[in-house]
Amino acid sequence: MTDQAVDTGGVRLSAHESAEGHFLGRTRELKELRADIERAGLDTLSGRKAPRARVLLIAGRPGSGRTALAEELVRQVGDRYPDGVLRARLSEPDGTPVPLERTARELLTALELPAPAGAGEDELTEALRTALADRRILLLLDDAAGAEQVDALLPEAPDCLVLAVSSGPLTGIADVRPCTLGGLDTKSAVALLTRYTGTVRITVDPRAAESLVEACQGHPATLVLAGGWLAARPKAAVSDLAKRLHTAAEDGMDGTPLARVFRHVRSDLPGPAARMLRLLSLAPAGLIDPHTASALAGCSVGTARAILDDLVALGLLHAVDSPLPQYDVPGCLHPLLRACAESQERPAELQLARARMLERTVRLLQSCRAITETDSPQAREKLSAMPREVRFPNPRAAADWLRIRRPALLACARLAVADGELDNLARRLMSQLVRAMVAHEGTQAAAADLYDVHGLVLDVARRRGLAREEAAALLNLGDVDAQTGRTQDALARYRLALDAGRRANDPYATGRAMESVGGAYQELEDHDRAADWFGRALAERLARGERDHAARLYGRIATAHTYAGRYGEALRNWRAAVAGYRRSGDVAAQARALSELARVQEYAGRFAESLRTCQEAAEWARRADDVRLQAALQLRLADTLERLGDGAAARLHRVAAERMLDEEAAEDGASRKQDANACEIRSTPSED
Repeated sequence: MTDQAVDTGGVRLSAHESAEGHFLGRTRELKELRADIERAGLDTLSGRKAPRARVLLIAGRPGSGRTALAEELVRQVGDRYPDGVLRARLSEPDGTPVPLERTARELLTALELPAPAGAGEDELTEALRTALADRRILLLLDDAAGAEQVDALLPEAPDCLVLAVSSGPLTGIADVRPCTLGGLDTKSAVALLTRYTGTVRITVDPRAAESLVEACQGHPATLVLAGGWLAARPKAAVSDLAKRLHTAAEDGMDGTPLARVFRHVRSDLPGPAARMLRLLSLAPAGLIDPHTASALAGCSVGTARAILDDLVALGLLHAVDSPLPQYDVPGCLHPLLRACAESQERPAELQLARARMLERTVRLLQSCRAITETDSPQAREKLSAMPREVRFPNPRAAADWLRIRRPALLACARLAVADGELDNLARRLMSQLVRAMVAHEGTQAAAADLYDVHGLVLDVARRRGLAREEAAALLNLGDVDAQTGRTQDALARYRLALDAGRRANDPYATGRAMESVGGAYQELEDHDRAADWFGRALAERLARGERDHAARLYGRIATAHTYAGRYGEALRNWRAAVAGYRRSGDVAAQARALSELARVQEYAGRFAESLRTCQEAAEWARRADDVRLQAALQLRLADTLERLGDGAAARLHRVAAERMLDEEAAEDGASRKQDANACEIRSTPSED
């Protein structure tokens, strides 16, 4: 395994990354943690083999350097785990626990293992534990909100190590001793300040540096803010900042050292930077790029980028290691930023900032999709009409942006739906997100994310009483359930979609739901009900004069009767399908229907009729230039001729089939893409 990290949106699989020379202090804590790895557990002492991985816990307040300590331990012991390091963050920046289902899915994706779309928490966590059972891996679970999150992800493999980071104890997990963090020792804290101020200001007044460390209580995040402020003001004395903080503490201002230093740093920011900083608390998943900051603050992208870089220098933001400029808000500062936004911005201003951010995201997604459709003059015209800052230079750049920003885009959709007051923007955002994912990744590759988005669409549709969109979302969710083997779940969704389609008086959704109900019953081998529901869908199509769809449904009814052994009914419906395709002029479909008709005739023991029908089907397949169908029909002719006792003719047909397939393989070795049957959210605004 290489030393490169693979970013999967909150979860990473990598070998250890060297941070030697950048980590300060915590010598005692590192020694204790390394000793704890070697310590015999309770199971070993009792003579039993450990049933699960050893769990180490680093406990401390946000900003105490707990994640940095965990990463340093990973760097030191990562070589012992040849299968690499898995990382996952278990809480959102605002402290909301990340659903276990999402975490397990991301971890499976990092392991390049399948995670079925729509699968539940139990199924995914079990799949993860199974995958880790025969591996020797180090699992870093950062910012755990509680023991239940960690417990559900524990590998059942004693050779694995789980390193959990949390604010408190993980009560309920056996044999875990927390390594509790306080402030840095004075020497390490001064060294941390020196990185920002340089050695001169520390050397000339070492007592002032120690006084500042005391005022910050050795809290690493507080020291970073203090150091960033001093670095931005080369002429400021360390002693002045230390005095201000001690005075603020004596006056009882802003309870914690972090809050006091944050208030001091923020008060010196220019107005636009201060406003942007507090609005960053609205950024989805705490992930910020220049477009997000620009939309929130209502400034240009270039100005936003410059302000973000200044905030990084002050320690108020972290730059994310990413091919695109991205930043995140330190978790310890998120509550402070949110409090500032709520106290200094009117609710209407915060809502307007959210709306600007959502609108910008919609525009970027529109551009991301449009760059894939430049073969169309209309698409090129729409693309050229978009503002330059939201256009992508080529499809590859758009695909990279979509992949890198995926966690933020999905979080943006979740936040928009949870807000409840921006549903029209939320609907447009989700519609464009689905289209962009399908355009760049394909329906199958993006199925898990699309399932989540369709679930959000369903929430909004039900909240707003949008029956047509409710039907579309239910059909899409049902399709994914059906594809992943959850047929009963799919059947329930299809029935609900039928009810919603009827309420909306939407014939498309109603017919599609009826047919899907029939397909689910057929998958469940209830062929009588399948034929009945296909028949209902057929009646709807015939009433609206949709002959093409009617012909296809005749074929589905015939298939259900065939499985049930009712060959007479099957033959009658296949003949109706052939007649329908003949009237519509669909030569290829007519050939396939004749082929199925010949198959049923063969099942019914009518070999002579099957031979004639098969020959007719072969002729229509030749006219349709469908080589694969011609080859299949040649093989069927060979089987029928053998049953009729003509072995010589059967051999000739087999040779002809092999020749056709060889020629087809030589002409076209590329695999064909499978077409996905998705129900469009047709009542969503479709402006591009």
